[in-house]
Amino acid sequence: MSDKKQPIQLLAETADTVTLRRSDFEALLEELEDAEDSNAVLQHDLEAARGDHKTPPLTVDEFDRLTTGGNRVKVWRQKMSMTQRQLAEYAHLSQSHLAEIEKGTKIGSVDTLKKIAQALNISLDALTG
Repeated sequence: MSDKKQPIQLLAETADTVTLRRSDFEALLEELEDAEDSNAVLQHDLEAARGDHKTPPLTVDEFDRLTTGGNRVKVWRQKMSMTQRQLAEYAHLSQSHLAEIEKGTKIGSVDTLKKIAQALNISLDALTG
């Protein structure tokens, strides 16, 4: 049996859509997840090599939440065992503004995200990456 990968076969194609076999679609998703994992490891190693690595490692559950659409601010806040009120206070934000960022109804300016990252003692890239 050969380990040679079969090319992806398009079943149908329009100007707006592409239809492929479910197995091909799932293989693409798996390759994307592998690439994202490799990128995260490389980013971690690069930060460590530069000496600016202050972001703590994630558990598998935390990583899964981040990579499946979980709100980065909320995941990191919970990782650091902080309440919304505490983080808002440390970041000099209103709790309602922080709640809106965590819900995704507001994205937060770069300055706001910098304040949040500093309050969490993590890199800005951990919130935006």
